[in-house]
This record gives sequence, C-alpha cells and structure tokens, in this order.
Amino acid sequence: MSSYSQIHEKLRRFTRKFYVNEIIRGSILFLSLGLIYFLFTLFIEHALWLGTLGRTLLFWLFVVTEVLLLTRFVAIPLLKLLGLKKGINDDEASRIIGKHFGEVEDKLLNIVQLKGERVSTDLLEASIEQKAAELQPIPFRRAIRFKGNVKYLKYLSLPLLIVLGIWATGNKSIFTESLNRVVNHQTVFLPPAPFRFEIVNDELSTIEDESFTLRFVTEGDLVPEVVSISYLGESYYLNRTESGEWEYTFQYP
Repeated sequence: MSSYSQIHEKLRRFTRKFYVNEIIRGSILFLSLGLIYFLFTLFIEHALWLGTLGRTLLFWLFVVTEVLLLTRFVAIPLLKLLGLKKGINDDEASRIIGKHFGEVEDKLLNIVQLKGERVSTDLLEASIEQKAAELQPIPFRRAIRFKGNVKYLKYLSLPLLIVLGIWATGNKSIFTESLNRVVNHQTVFLPPAPFRFEIVNDELSTIEDESFTLRFVTEGDLVPEVVSISYLGESYYLNRTESGEWEYTFQYP
C-alpha cells in the first residue's frame, strides 16, 4: 500500500471517529434539552390545567420538538457515519486535524489538494508520496477526544437534579398526574376541588347501639359556607363548631 493510500485510510478512520464523537455529544445534548423541555411541558400543564385543545397542542408540540432535537443531534451524525448523508470531505477533515497537530499545519491539506488535481505526472505523484510518508507517524484519530464530551454532562445534571428534588420532597404527583393528562390529551379531566375534607376523629367506630359523631375539617384555598352529607338516600346539612370543625351525628334509632 502506498503512503498516500495509508494517509487516505487514516482520514477515513478519523472521519468515522469524528461522527461517533458527534453522536456521543449529540446524545448528551438531546437528553439534556429533551428532558428540560419535558419538564417544561409538565410544568405548563400542572400550572394551567389546560383543556383538551390546549393539552393536544402541548402534546404534539412536545413530540415535534423532541423529534427535531433527535434529528439534529443524533440522526444526522448517524446518517453521515453510515454514508447515507454527505459529511465532511478530506479537505475539511485535513483542516480539523491541522488545528490539532501543529506539525501537520497545511501539509496534509496540500497532499489532499494535490491528489485532487486532474493532471497527474510522475513528479507530482512522487511529491505526494514523499509528503505522505512524512505524515505517516502522526495519529490523526487522536485529534478527536471522547472525554471532551464530559463537559456537556453539566447540562444533563440540571434537569436530573430537578427531578430528584421533586421526587425527594414527595411531590412526584406533579409528574405522574400532569404526564397522564398530557398523554391522554383528548380525555376531559376536571380540576381538583379548591379544598378537601380531613377527618379528625381518632377512631371511626363506636359501641353498638350508640350514636356516632363524625367530625372533620376542610383544608385548601377556599372554605365552604355550607356542607351536606348524603346518608340513606337523604341529604343533611352539617353543623360547624366554633373551632371550625364540621360535624354530623349519626343517631341510633
């Protein structure tokens, strides 16, 4: 194999490593930006409690955004690696390598450009071979460092910390409930009531043949003015004590 053929093969290997590196970096960025947008989508639904139209738009906007991110950061470099899409040529690869290895400078680019000349002479071929032989010991692939992608992990750590923080504080319903509504965007969901009932009885049992008084309070943003209970097919209004508790006594006949 001639010296130029070996240089050409080294350029091919460099180009493959270049795109593998692009895929690694792109995967980190896709996960980072994709997760941030995922959290943003859930936050919007959690804060606004959108209707079916709003959630449908939110769902498809999320899908389109994630597909665009995946295409930009992962799919395109993968297609170039597989040769299904045009990537960098030998000239561009030579410039990248020349920026990393000072001793290469313009020599590699000059070899590639000379080889591309339409008119070939024995003198030109000999010059190419001589220059190619001088570049043989240089490991072109070392111009690409996979560990350089570690710095991009900081973008992934932010959304992960947000997820862990919310999960650790016991607010995972922000994810699960909002995600369920966004995924089932065509289903009608009623917003939660502005208050809830909290039973304050120590026990929910009583001695046989005795009356039982159920006591509870309301918690939330609003306090209801009237509360009723349905019992044996009838509705009864509840009394409110001075302490703010609601109570109803189930009378023994």
